[in-house]
Amino acid sequence: MNLKLLVAAALLCGLSGIAQGAEHPGREYIEKNGYKGPSTCEECHPGTARKFLETVHWKHASKVDNVDNLEAGKEYGMKNRIYTMCNGNDIVNNLKEIPLNAAGKTKYSGCNTCHPGNHVSDVGSTGPEAEAAIDCLICHSSAYDFSHRKPYKDEKGRIVMGQDRTTKAALAIDKPKTKNCMVCHEAAGGGVYIKRGFAFTPANDVHAAKQMGCSDCHKAKDHLFPSGYDPNNWANDGIRLTCTTSGCHPENPHKDQAYNRHTARIACQTCHIPKTGGASAKNFTKWEKQANGFYEPSTLKREANESTPVYAWYNKTVRNEPHFIGPKGSRGDKTSKIYPFKIFQGKAYYDKLTGNLLSMDFAQPMATGDALAGVASAAKTLGIKKYQAEPGWQTIYFSSSHLVTKAKALTCVNCHNVNGVLNFRALGYSEAEVAKLTSPELYFDDMLKKQRENDDF
Repeated sequence: MNLKLLVAAALLCGLSGIAQGAEHPGREYIEKNGYKGPSTCEECHPGTARKFLETVHWKHASKVDNVDNLEAGKEYGMKNRIYTMCNGNDIVNNLKEIPLNAAGKTKYSGCNTCHPGNHVSDVGSTGPEAEAAIDCLICHSSAYDFSHRKPYKDEKGRIVMGQDRTTKAALAIDKPKTKNCMVCHEAAGGGVYIKRGFAFTPANDVHAAKQMGCSDCHKAKDHLFPSGYDPNNWANDGIRLTCTTSGCHPENPHKDQAYNRHTARIACQTCHIPKTGGASAKNFTKWEKQANGFYEPSTLKREANESTPVYAWYNKTVRNEPHFIGPKGSRGDKTSKIYPFKIFQGKAYYDKLTGNLLSMDFAQPMATGDALAGVASAAKTLGIKKYQAEPGWQTIYFSSSHLVTKAKALTCVNCHNVNGVLNFRALGYSEAEVAKLTSPELYFDDMLKKQRENDDF
């Protein structure tokens, strides 16, 4: 939503300390002919551009089979979803020049600034022009200059998203590195660490400490990326990823069999991701003036590793209602496991006539702070002629899937103490079971043994 924040994050990630990967086989061809976009890549990778147009990264939507109350056969994702982390989508918040603010200034803004095209061929577009518009190097170059990646108006008055198609960038072709991924994924939701709230750094994640990158777990084939089961992340390429299907971790990964017994009903993330971060709440009905004269929705923010997750049963299907998006599951459902979630609450406008959440075009409130003007603009775009806007809150459960730790993982006492992190009553256990589950009899001897081993060390 905030293009300056996006570009700033990109510059920080992409321009400092660049180390080029192994030499690309096409180096001699590129040096001789220069880089002309996907057509250059297609010299060695024919048909790749056409296939890429079918991926979630291009379409920003897919068919979804695990979420309640969706229209059968319709594709959902950033292209058209409405929920209160963003309260808009690519359709109503298409990249545009926003109205003048009180100081007579304007800027470009839009939810689709992260789309790997040129905006003329935009989200979900197809055909030869769309293929030629793909920004291959934004993901595949370790020397991509993000100062080129900014919108401008062409001679026809169209808003075009610039790209770095320099020979220098093309000669630094490599598999996507963490910095390439995080340019978009780290700055989603209105700024750095707002949406997901994780910083993929050696200090915060054991995988990063092992010098692993995003693509080591999210191993793509034909640009189809494996993704998890976040209740709020609907669009997917049809390939699902879990700790045990990654090829790294077995079903029983621990030397301690007491821990292994837990894996049948407790997800790896529950013990190994004890903290989260990012925005905890936003209010799209109240926009605050920034130092630059533009407005942003008021937001409560947390740093990475600052927030404690909420734990719930999850069977990888999603309860989707106007005021709630979150996990379905229960203790009695054997397909459910206990997972950690970041709770986010967003305030926006609902339609009193239908009960549905209304979308918002950010251009107007960014310039003037007038949120209802944004609702009116979005309604016009979507063809909604009659509505009655009233404010309301929506609760969203975000999966905690990163910030993995081994050294600070939860132990028996963290969960089975009387004041432990798990609310056994809320998870469906009886009073007698809670008393048993929170008794030191369960864990005292084992924890004492581990304590002595640590003391000896």
